[in-house]
Amino acid sequence: MQARAVRLFDIFGFQIKVEPSWILIAILIVWSLSSSFFPDALPGLGQLDYIALSIIAMLGLFACLILHELAHSLVARRFGLGVGGITLFIFGGVAELEHEPADARSEFWIAIAGPLMSFALAGIVYLISRLTAGADLSAPLQVVLNYLAVINLVLAFFNLLPAFPLDGGRVLRAALWHWYGDLTRATRVASNFGVGFAYCLMALGFLTLFSGGRISGLWQILIGIFLLTAARTAYQQVIFKAAFSGKTVADLMTPAPWSVEPEETLSDLVEKILLHHAVSFVPVCEGEHLLGYVDSGILQKIDREHWPDTQVADVFVATDSKNTVNLDMPTETLMEQIVETGRRKFLVSRDGRLIGVITLSDLLSFIAILQELGGPTKPKKSSD
Repeated sequence: MQARAVRLFDIFGFQIKVEPSWILIAILIVWSLSSSFFPDALPGLGQLDYIALSIIAMLGLFACLILHELAHSLVARRFGLGVGGITLFIFGGVAELEHEPADARSEFWIAIAGPLMSFALAGIVYLISRLTAGADLSAPLQVVLNYLAVINLVLAFFNLLPAFPLDGGRVLRAALWHWYGDLTRATRVASNFGVGFAYCLMALGFLTLFSGGRISGLWQILIGIFLLTAARTAYQQVIFKAAFSGKTVADLMTPAPWSVEPEETLSDLVEKILLHHAVSFVPVCEGEHLLGYVDSGILQKIDREHWPDTQVADVFVATDSKNTVNLDMPTETLMEQIVETGRRKFLVSRDGRLIGVITLSDLLSFIAILQELGGPTKPKKSSD
């Protein structure tokens, strides 16, 4: 999501970004408000007036979402967590915490800050609306203020639902973390609440869809799918973090892998190494010096009739910081690099020499075996 986001401005040192999918929800909000809400609340105005009011209301909601996420970010900073920025996307907004909270107390206050901000905004906007009710202000302004008050109230209550990874789900996880003293177990239970809520929301969406509410039903289904995916992903991330804690590339890599000399032909590479040893990623070495790698993806781009006449030296990919890692790199860092770049296989070197290779399959196999043995060791972090 962050890779496609467009940076708009900075506030309190946080980058405010918008993901292109936000354009869709902005259009839907303007369409919905201009076609039904404002015509019902303010009959007799022109269509351009309704569109203008809808755009103002949408921008007000945009600002409220930023303030909601800004509250999370400021509290996270207070507890020493880095925040990459605030991104608005089709399902709302997210404060990009660089790390998970260190304990249940910080988790609770970071999570609750957003809904508290939304409650405060609802109250402030409603108070402004009441204070200006008798003044010589236009009725459209009153309607916009009332809309923003209500929408902030809805936003606060929705986010307080105990469905991880919503704010309420994170509050629930904080309580469970405090109770169990185990982040992994707390996340599993909170995630199950999130999954259950997602399925209920999708079921409600289908019922609404078949009852004639096409737009609202489809929207409920999409939000349910998003929450289902987010809940499961969040739990897997915690599992990975617990499993990889204290582990480095040296612990999980495949040492002394099969390699190929640069003067070898592609035919020899395929027959002697790829097929014979059932590998698809082969380091290229000249003596003890690591040059790079060649893989099945490269071979697929070259016609088979050219394999006997083409040397590995002509096609291999040279080592660089993107495809080569060192022995001491934490596996958590490597996993983050895999997620960010999409690269699945890496060379491992020291002083220009090949030490091993490590792949996403190595990491996932480690996780699978660990889960068969009863899961990772419980994190020692607990609440105060």
